[in-house]
Amino acid sequence: MKNSAYKKDNSDSIYYNSVEDIKSYAAKINEERKKRDSFASQEVDVHKYVFSPEGWENFVLICYIILIPYIVGVLFLFVFIAEVAFEKFLLLDMSSIIIVWAIGYEVIAATLLFGIFVSFLSYLIQSKSTTQANNPYKARR
Repeated sequence: MKNSAYKKDNSDSIYYNSVEDIKSYAAKINEERKKRDSFASQEVDVHKYVFSPEGWENFVLICYIILIPYIVGVLFLFVFIAEVAFEKFLLLDMSSIIIVWAIGYEVIAATLLFGIFVSFLSYLIQSKSTTQANNPYKARR
């Protein structure tokens, strides 16, 4: 009986080879992950989103920061608070420019955060499908 316990059979060698294959595949995947950029390390080009003449980027960006949230705030108040009735909209006190700007800012911030979240999910799905396509052990599962 002692001899059979120390004897290597074919199933042990298959298991050992499989473990070695899994370890080599894990090392290969880790190397690829180190090479690949993460979602947070992607480069963002502001010139894609800020439409302005050459040399006027700072001025146009300041105008965007001031005007766009105010316009979005006014539209939000008109659509959701005044229920698209111009008579109700005129009853609103629009003298508080900062409050209207803050409402628009929050609407834009929530929209941008939602867009970033959707972009992150699409990045994860894309990277997962790429990883699965490169997996040589996919058929074994």
